[in-house]
Amino acid sequence: MTLIKSISGIRGTIGGTPGDNLTPLDIVKFVSAYGSIIKEQYPGQHVQVVVGRDARKSGPFVNGIVVNTLRAMGIHVLDLGLSTTPTVEMTVLHQESHGGIILTASHNPGIWNALKLLDGSGEFISAEMGERILEIAEKEEFVYEGVDMLGDLYSDDKSMEKHIDEILKLPLVNADAIKNAGFKVVVDGVNSTGGIFVPYLLEKLGVETIKLYCDPSGDFPHNPEPLPEHLTDICDLVQKEDADLGIVVDPDVDRLALVMENGECFGEEYTLVAISDYVLSQTSGDLVTVSNLSSSRALRDVTEKHGGTYYASAVGEVNVVKKMKEKGAVIGGEGNGGIIYPELHYGRDALVGIALFLTHLSKSKMKCSELRYTYPEYIISKNKIALGPHIDMDNLLSSIQSRYSNENINTIDGVKIDFQNEWVHLRKSNTEPIIRIYSESATKEKADALAKQIMNDIEEIVA
Repeated sequence: MTLIKSISGIRGTIGGTPGDNLTPLDIVKFVSAYGSIIKEQYPGQHVQVVVGRDARKSGPFVNGIVVNTLRAMGIHVLDLGLSTTPTVEMTVLHQESHGGIILTASHNPGIWNALKLLDGSGEFISAEMGERILEIAEKEEFVYEGVDMLGDLYSDDKSMEKHIDEILKLPLVNADAIKNAGFKVVVDGVNSTGGIFVPYLLEKLGVETIKLYCDPSGDFPHNPEPLPEHLTDICDLVQKEDADLGIVVDPDVDRLALVMENGECFGEEYTLVAISDYVLSQTSGDLVTVSNLSSSRALRDVTEKHGGTYYASAVGEVNVVKKMKEKGAVIGGEGNGGIIYPELHYGRDALVGIALFLTHLSKSKMKCSELRYTYPEYIISKNKIALGPHIDMDNLLSSIQSRYSNENINTIDGVKIDFQNEWVHLRKSNTEPIIRIYSESATKEKADALAKQIMNDIEEIVA
């Protein structure tokens, strides 16, 4: 079984048996449930939903089902075709639409696809809305319209230009400084829509661009998650071309990874750190930043360097956004390279991240590697421990909390233990009997040792 139903959407491998994989029947049921909720929220209105997709091969097939299911519900559809997650979010906001669906399985391999669901603000739906959609889909409590009430279909082939125009208008994006820096940049678009959108943005910024895997064919040339072990080709090409920088995005362009001029990875945790450093340095008033509990402490350090305040949220973009709004954050995001800049919109956006980072780099007068090493050095170790299905996970986490009761502990999402110079975060999986253990310290050895210490504690408690 590969079908994963969650409060934020549905994802799975294409084909197979209904209820076990992402089949046409599953797509219809879930989209119908979503459409029912959207219509319920806007009674008596001509409801419109924006749809866009990444370049994976199943995209046109899934798109046809989604679009026509919405139309069968009497919902008008603005179809953007090949797009990005942040572009769909921006379009919902600017077109004053009532919702949006992005067809992308994000960093999952090409055999996967998914539906990411947005509300009328162009943000991911709430947990409460997600629960209701799951319930309606399970009970099949939806009604389709007659032939005279079918929704209309529209298209917009200018959404990319509109999105990037809004980025170029931002006061902290300095296109002249970037152009004058004379950057040469290699782009890895993993043969998805980043191969269209990122080069277009760089062209507008006056950057010389070398394209790698920028054909939106959906043939992913490597694992699409932008982790160092998957980025050897661009690391080699940056050095071969004597480029100033490498830019990597995931298939739906909401995560940003960078490669330094020496062919080494900048570190996806430090994408947010560097961009936040720039934004904080150029912003007056209350300087607040937010990331999730599993993101690097370096953001807190940089925020405090500028006299600001850092807050941590539960893991998940919707939780980060909620905390950012609550605290009035000027920037936030996640340590996986997800940049959320409220001046543009409340969603992870690699494109605005690129524009802000290049402005920062141009103004710093440094090489990319020199800039990277101006930031505190931390290493995160990611581990998990498998447990029997009979283990009470909540009781286990409570026991760990009791063992470290003298330390600074946060329990809004699992258990995070903040030591003086390092931290560890434990979260239970919602789909299998495992506990994820993320730890961070000054070196890999120390981070691994901290994770091992906690895993030993768990084994002792279980025994």
